[in-house]
Amino acid sequence: MKRTPGGPAKARSVRARPASAGPTASAAEARAKVAPARAAAFEILTRVGDGSRHSDELLHSARMDALTPEDRNLATALVMGVLRWQIALDARVGKLLARPEQRLAEPVALALRMGAFQLLHMDRIPAHAVLHESVEMCRAAEQPHATGMVNAVLRKLAAAQKPGERIFESPAAFAERLGHPGWMVERWVSAYGREAALKICEYDQREPVHGIMFSGIEPAEDAPQMDDGSRLVAELAAAALPFIGERAPRVWDCCAAPGGKTLMLALRLAGAEILATDASARRLAAMEARLRRYPYAQRVRCEVTDAAAAGNESESCFDLILCDVPCSGTGTLARNPEIRHRLRAEDLPRQATRQRAILSQTLGRLAPGGRLVYATCSLEPEENERVVEDAASAAGVRRVSVAPLIASLADAGILRREAGDQLIGSAVSNGALRTLPGVHACDGFFAAILERD
Repeated sequence: MKRTPGGPAKARSVRARPASAGPTASAAEARAKVAPARAAAFEILTRVGDGSRHSDELLHSARMDALTPEDRNLATALVMGVLRWQIALDARVGKLLARPEQRLAEPVALALRMGAFQLLHMDRIPAHAVLHESVEMCRAAEQPHATGMVNAVLRKLAAAQKPGERIFESPAAFAERLGHPGWMVERWVSAYGREAALKICEYDQREPVHGIMFSGIEPAEDAPQMDDGSRLVAELAAAALPFIGERAPRVWDCCAAPGGKTLMLALRLAGAEILATDASARRLAAMEARLRRYPYAQRVRCEVTDAAAAGNESESCFDLILCDVPCSGTGTLARNPEIRHRLRAEDLPRQATRQRAILSQTLGRLAPGGRLVYATCSLEPEENERVVEDAASAAGVRRVSVAPLIASLADAGILRREAGDQLIGSAVSNGALRTLPGVHACDGFFAAILERD
């Protein structure tokens, strides 16, 4: 790969561990020498890595609550940073191993990732502190044989010249540099083009922000805290409610947990009869506790229901259904970085099969003249356009464009005018919404509106 010319970069100095510190004889002694924030981050990353828990859940757990605010911030930065940059970190570290192809024990690989992330992305932390605690973490994880290798590799990394800018990068190259699986980026290049795929990858590596797309004008009661993409889908769903006359509208949020969109529907649709269901009893219980904190959500009725099994048979038909289905989540990698390490291409057809089942069953609960909003936070066409195309043709419903609804949100002062204009101009295709991270000021979402004649 051709690089721009330049002089040698100044190497970072690395102080040796002082002899006065003495050898660490046991895992227990090593644990005592690891700072609380790094110890917490190591534990959380271990649990995320074995697939047993999600980072968001663990970063809001009692383990984190026990830390000081400063340590909590550092632990969060380490967890999210390592997960976002893991592919790139492994590539850099692998080139410094005596045998690059060797498979390291997970605690050793994690100690190297954490050390490499701090050296490459956290300039305020002294290199000698990074090396010392990375070695102690290895020993604390009962991998004392690897301490010399960890120390040597991180020393080489600290002293290495910073890579120069590349004149041109292939998708595979920028996928690795920006910590994304190559197969995933190739899909985005095929669907959206090289420049959009690059912007998506760059967006995923930053801490996401919210509130950019919306004006800040809210009713007197507190609105739920949501990222802009989720809120956009919820606002579109509320705006999609058809006119039904004097009676109370019947609304169903069929895959409701964790409840942010349900809250927005309750806030915007005063007087509506709202049913919120989810297939997970645990997630629904947590959602009910969240709803109880908002006075305007007290009328929401919650039930454990698998939407793929035709919903709640005690209800007749609904005037509005929000069908925000479980999906791969590839539009939310900035917030949920571990998805990129767990998801496989072969998972997508299985996701799409369940999504079709949910959409088919929920369309059967749609009243004449009623509307259904199908949504995902996936960037993958087989979870979005293809599911809608298949279900719409089978159910005999028609598509309704989201563009007039986006314009109405801007007219109402909910959506910023410039954000609304950009969405209508570049995020609406064939009447459906498709936001791309980095291209639009939010996560990646898809939304389509179906209406029964």
